[in-house]
Amino acid sequence: MMYDASVPIFVHFLTGLGSILHKAEAYVQAKKIDPDALLKARLFPDMYTFTRQVQLACDFGKGAGARLAGVPVPSFPDEEKTFEELHARIRKTTDFLKTLKKDQFADAADRMVTLKVGGQEMSFKGSDYLNTFALPNFYFHLTTAYALLRHNGVELGKLDFMARK
Repeated sequence: MMYDASVPIFVHFLTGLGSILHKAEAYVQAKKIDPDALLKARLFPDMYTFTRQVQLACDFGKGAGARLAGVPVPSFPDEEKTFEELHARIRKTTDFLKTLKKDQFADAADRMVTLKVGGQEMSFKGSDYLNTFALPNFYFHLTTAYALLRHNGVELGKLDFMARK
């Protein structure tokens, strides 16, 4: 059950995020604007850029998948500066997630997950980690990435966010 509630969800929505990126690329080409207008967009000066939102959505997906499967979390440097590089990061993330097997999640609901957040160590039972930390953070960064593009004129709808187009 923990596998079904995590890995396919992350893969589905990250794949949808890739489709949203294609629409953003088409938008900047059609409008003849600098891609950085979207890649560096923020909702407010103290918030992360669009690029960082995509990186973090990927990080929460791969981190949750790895921790719940009981395997090391892969480390991806945060060096993306283009749409192409963001597509590559999404592919690396989904490729990793697709290596995880259901049997690795057999005791994931009860396995303790410990990680550092803002320098503080946090521990969760696996089911609590997924439901109250990993999924909310994943959706937060995914939603913020969507909102940044929508706010900046990219024609997106709810079905784009839901990855149903």
